[in-house]
Amino acid sequence: MTRRQKAPLRLLTSQERASLHHITRSGSERADRVARAKALLAVADGASFSEAAGAAGRKSGDAVAHLVARFNQESLAAVDPRHGGGPPLKYDTQIREHLLREFHRTPDREQDGTATWSLTTLQRALRRAPDGLPEVSTWTILHTLWEAGYTWQQNRTWCQTGTVTRKGKGGPVQVTDPNTTPKKS
Repeated sequence: MTRRQKAPLRLLTSQERASLHHITRSGSERADRVARAKALLAVADGASFSEAAGAAGRKSGDAVAHLVARFNQESLAAVDPRHGGGPPLKYDTQIREHLLREFHRTPDREQDGTATWSLTTLQRALRRAPDGLPEVSTWTILHTLWEAGYTWQQNRTWCQTGTVTRKGKGGPVQVTDPNTTPKKS
């Protein structure tokens, strides 16, 4: 006989059920997200936490109980992994936004010593600024730019993913791919 569940799963909306089902059927989805979605769907269909863990290929019913409690609070965000060890995250979203604002600023040749940003010149500018980030690394800058959708091009410039400047009769023309967001997700 199983114990009474302390935090039973709330009723799923049709949109949440469809999203979880889509995650479980996706071949390109991360394995941990698929396992969490399978466990939540199994609990929603009436399985115990232990049975749901088995259906998701996991062993611990307690982990499913924690997942259910998190899902009740955060909804579909509970399927996404959180920070899983290592040193605590140093830079929050405000600092990342500050980094992106500095990146969007056109560099001053006199002050910054460059006409286009590289990782090291951007790092130098961020470290020198009065409201800057004295310990920011190029790794942090690189991953922040990747998360914002920028990639390093062969012509040594950063480019927004899905955006290209083409030569036109009237001069350069900015062209945007309408399928950029669906391709990334």
